[in-house]
Amino acid sequence: MLRAVSAPHSSIDVAIQRESLATEASRTARGEPVEVRVEVAFDYPVVFTRGSLRADNPALVRAITRREPAGRHRVFAVIDAGVALARPTLVAELGDYARAHADALELIAEPLVIVGGEPAKNDRAVLDTLLARFFQLGLDRHCCVLIVGGGAVLDAVGHAAAICHRGLRVVRMPTTVLAQDDAGIGVKNGVNAFGVKNALGSFAPPHAVINDLDFITTLPLRDRIAGLAEAVKVALIRDPEFFRALERDAVGLAAGQLELLEPAIRRCAELHLQHIRGSGDPFETGSARPLDFGHWAAHKLELLSQHALRHGEAVALGIALDSSYSARVCGGHGQLAQADLDRILALLAALGLPRWTPALVESIGGSPALLAGLDEFREHLGGELTITLLDAIGRGVEVHAIDRATMSACVEALART
Repeated sequence: MLRAVSAPHSSIDVAIQRESLATEASRTARGEPVEVRVEVAFDYPVVFTRGSLRADNPALVRAITRREPAGRHRVFAVIDAGVALARPTLVAELGDYARAHADALELIAEPLVIVGGEPAKNDRAVLDTLLARFFQLGLDRHCCVLIVGGGAVLDAVGHAAAICHRGLRVVRMPTTVLAQDDAGIGVKNGVNAFGVKNALGSFAPPHAVINDLDFITTLPLRDRIAGLAEAVKVALIRDPEFFRALERDAVGLAAGQLELLEPAIRRCAELHLQHIRGSGDPFETGSARPLDFGHWAAHKLELLSQHALRHGEAVALGIALDSSYSARVCGGHGQLAQADLDRILALLAALGLPRWTPALVESIGGSPALLAGLDEFREHLGGELTITLLDAIGRGVEVHAIDRATMSACVEALART
């Protein structure tokens, strides 16, 4: 029979141990780092559906239970007040859905209805109310916060959930065009503070996203149109064929026709998700942010207009401005052709999106207030200034400096369009 026998430490063992300790001490003295590499994979489904709260539609219950199909999942819903007003039966529908799937879902309290739009991100009391309610209900990291609303509510509630217990699970149910094709499908959350858009925020991928196109039918026409600005943006930097489709369908899209909005929303979402998945920098650790084409100006214009502009309308203005600049200044391959600029401005007009606002020419202390947005954007990036411009429709390029006199000339040119 063979046995494992433990032998006492020999003098050789002690010598090796002492040498090892001496070696470690030497490394410490030299300040050699201990390298740490942690790889974390994130995954979440984005589901396009209709009638997500019908008992026979399994999309929502599958989304909530996808990691642990067995057992009963505790769910707390937060609803955008604008959505609750437009769809008065929504709270009852949620209750009916939970009862129909009572083996898998438990609504642990009445849904919390909060202010919608930019006030959700501007008022610190909203964030405090959300956090207080989460703790009152004893939510933990295996509970689900279901958010039903537009992009601002998704941002604010998502941020509250991300900083509670270092991250509650979130299922988003975007209810606007802009939220379904952009804001609601990505990995960012945030609130405004110190006069700066998204000054406080977090990267927190959702547990799942349910894009229910029925919510679009309750939107005012202005909001259906505003959300298309993000589709124009991503088409300009990624997909010239999509841009041509938007041109072809512009009249129907401007009328808010759902049969045209549906494929536009889906394609826009696909392009955004392709970037998040394939860019190699989903949490924006670098300075490159091509999906923010037109956004340095948009963020500033929202603030200057005191949020009278919808986010999508501000993005449209930013697109018009940066496209005009691209036609005057060489990007990576050359200047944007005048014919392409004309097409861009014509599409914005055909969709009913703005190309001018008095906020473009506001001044502070004799200086153009808009141009301060460049410095704020660079600070938000956390590095050198990186702005996406266009060489052609479907091809974005990065620049690291903006000539302010030329940009001011572009503002003057837009005033004449």
